[in-house]
Amino acid sequence: MRIGELAERTGTSRRLLRYYEEQGLIIAARGANGYRDYDEPTVDRVIQVRGLLDAGLPTRIIKQILPCLDKPRAIYFPDATPEMIATLEEERDRMARRAECLLRNRDAIAEYLDAVRAYDPV
Repeated sequence: MRIGELAERTGTSRRLLRYYEEQGLIIAARGANGYRDYDEPTVDRVIQVRGLLDAGLPTRIIKQILPCLDKPRAIYFPDATPEMIATLEEERDRMARRAECLLRNRDAIAEYLDAVRAYDPV
């Protein structure tokens, strides 16, 4: 698929897709005319990258953990520095705290909605 279709299907601008390619996060084949051509799995890859970016991970870390997201999983350890491991542990813990906060907020909203629906002013 061409970059316009990938942008539309992932809700990502063409500029960002080119940046992801430049950073090695996605790969595009090139047609004889020089146009980028993406395969179907790139849609999921872009969505994964966006999720990791939204979670606060920098692109340099995302690039290193992308093989862990593939199925079958191909995990490589040679580049795992102590700093990278510490960064990933910090990010994992931060994400866990964020997820707990989101769950508390979801539950509070659900409780509020239940109370509003159960309220009968008559």
